[in-house]
Amino acid sequence: MSKGKIRYKTTIAGRPYTIIGARPEEHMRSVSKMVNEQMQQIESLSKGLDPERRAVLVAVNAVSDQIEMQIKLEDMQKRVEELEKKLEKDQEMKTSDN
Repeated sequence: MSKGKIRYKTTIAGRPYTIIGARPEEHMRSVSKMVNEQMQQIESLSKGLDPERRAVLVAVNAVSDQIEMQIKLEDMQKRVEELEKKLEKDQEMKTSDN
């Protein structure tokens, strides 16, 4: 195992897993809990789906959320750049007025 990585043991959808990563245990616990909750939610909405199909739907939801957050992040970064340029321009105008 690489330096800084920890092994976190958890149960998701009734099966044991060991997650290896560099994130704090609290983060891993939150991720595990969220995945487990999503697996249970999908199971309650779609009776008869096997665990593999439920896991694929959880992964699809996670990637969809990730893409949505990436778009929001890019929009926010663009807005910050616009505001920085406006601020810079306003400061230049103030110094030229003096």
